[in-house]
Amino acid sequence: MDVIVERPGALDVHKAQVTACVRVPDEKGTRVQHLAEFKTTVRGLLALRDWLAAHGVTQVAMEATGVYWKPVWHVLEDDFELLLVDARHVKQVPGRKTDVKDAEWLCRLLEAGLLRASFVPPKPIRELRQLTRYRKAQIAERQREANRLHKALEDTGIKLDCVATDILGVSGRAMLDALCRGTTDPVVLAELAKGRMRAKIPALREALEGRFDELHALLIGAILAHLDFLDVQIETLSGAIEVKLAPFAAAVDLLRTIPGFETRTAENVIAEIGTDMTQFPSADHLASWAGQCPGNHQSAGKRRSGRSRKGSKWLNQALKEAAMAALRTNGSYLQALYRRKKSQLGHARALGAVKHSILCAIWHMLTTGELYRDLGGDYYQRRDPERQTRRLIAQLERLGHTVTLQATATATAEAVAAV
Repeated sequence: MDVIVERPGALDVHKAQVTACVRVPDEKGTRVQHLAEFKTTVRGLLALRDWLAAHGVTQVAMEATGVYWKPVWHVLEDDFELLLVDARHVKQVPGRKTDVKDAEWLCRLLEAGLLRASFVPPKPIRELRQLTRYRKAQIAERQREANRLHKALEDTGIKLDCVATDILGVSGRAMLDALCRGTTDPVVLAELAKGRMRAKIPALREALEGRFDELHALLIGAILAHLDFLDVQIETLSGAIEVKLAPFAAAVDLLRTIPGFETRTAENVIAEIGTDMTQFPSADHLASWAGQCPGNHQSAGKRRSGRSRKGSKWLNQALKEAAMAALRTNGSYLQALYRRKKSQLGHARALGAVKHSILCAIWHMLTTGELYRDLGGDYYQRRDPERQTRRLIAQLERLGHTVTLQATATATAEAVAAV
């Protein structure tokens, strides 16, 4: 293989140790290989950095092994050009599987320029990503805890959730706190209702009759305390995210113009893909990286599979939430796209088409700085009116009608003006 990178380095990263390999020219012009092992402690990684620098290494490649590559990346990113590669792209040749052989093979591939780097966002985006992902995990945990609350209430026979839309609202929370303090009289509990809930006091008195003992008070009290803790954590994380997002506030406002996008969704998307779209040559490259387009597997002239590759689950979840909200935006292009694709492909693939369209729009918006321009819910009718006319005529004829077309005065005037 031809030498493309004169002084490459490669790392086989594990939890406790890193095996390093470098290939450099010697005084005779031949290629010399050096191997060493280092601990993954800070002191060990600093020694690794110095060892690489002493050999004049310019590029360093490592596999994306779980989260173990991250501390190595943090130490080396300011001094070397780093490449994070997918382990599936650099499978070791059969036989002699050791850490040393892995590092040697990775170094040879880098030397020949055969490695394709994975997208690693800059440090500010990585920090933002950590915060948004942890906030998302806390929100999911809060939902699970709220479900446990509903389950615990069912065991008491209290049917508060059948009357109150949100049992964790002001009125519902006051009743639950009173129950945990030992108040079980349904009349007294119903009087804690606030605002519009007071119109439901008779129904509340009936719903609040149940078997609420000390065990239930202990369990539900613990659940409510956990919910309060999670609320504080989510609020704290949101504040930290707002601070980190200050340099990217314009991008967040830009994404909020897309139907279905709220501030939190825009924050999650920015944290996953960043704002610098030069990392992706085109919108199709971004969609492919995110796993939001059909797969391409063809052999012997036959298409084997169109299954999408796996992308970031966090980005997919944000796009799914935005797509589901966009479907409820009447008169929007995304709603029309979903309805058109659903009749052909079903719900899941139609939703995938909407997510793909959203992601492509995001690439263009972040590249050009333009606001989202909706094509309208009647886009497909306007794009090919003759096809729409034929489709509607065919539907009427299948119902047993005979259709005679007559142009309106407006259509005739438009035809004359076109001539």
